[in-house]
Amino acid sequence: MRRRIPHRNRSPSGWWIASYIERYEYHDELKRNPNRRCLAWENTILLKAPDREAAYRKALATGRLCEGTESRDERTGRRGTWRFEGLTSLLPIYDDIEDGVEVLWTVHRGRSVKTIRAMVRRKQDLETFQDEPPDPMP
Repeated sequence: MRRRIPHRNRSPSGWWIASYIERYEYHDELKRNPNRRCLAWENTILLKAPDREAAYRKALATGRLCEGTESRDERTGRRGTWRFEGLTSLLPIYDDIEDGVEVLWTVHRGRSVKTIRAMVRRKQDLETFQDEPPDPMP
């Protein structure tokens, strides 16, 4: 018997938002140590897909594009490879993509007004206004 997919897990617009993690692995590091520190990026992408299964497959395929890409750390000269770790999120977008459409949301329950107000950032503290050079990356 096939289960009915809840409305919240369907995208009437055919658009999905997915996030995935990739990390940089130096060739000379101890790969058996899961506690070692690394550089990782969580990337968020928009996908067009007819259903959640297709969106899942497409998100995986997009994330895997980085797998095996080699580069050199300009600071240290060490060489390494980008590794795809997997998806961290896959959500439907309910409305057609257009100016002002809501694409993400987060529910905050049981938090104080003070905590909610502390989440608000000044203009200069928003990511898009951070003009300092980023930390060096491989």
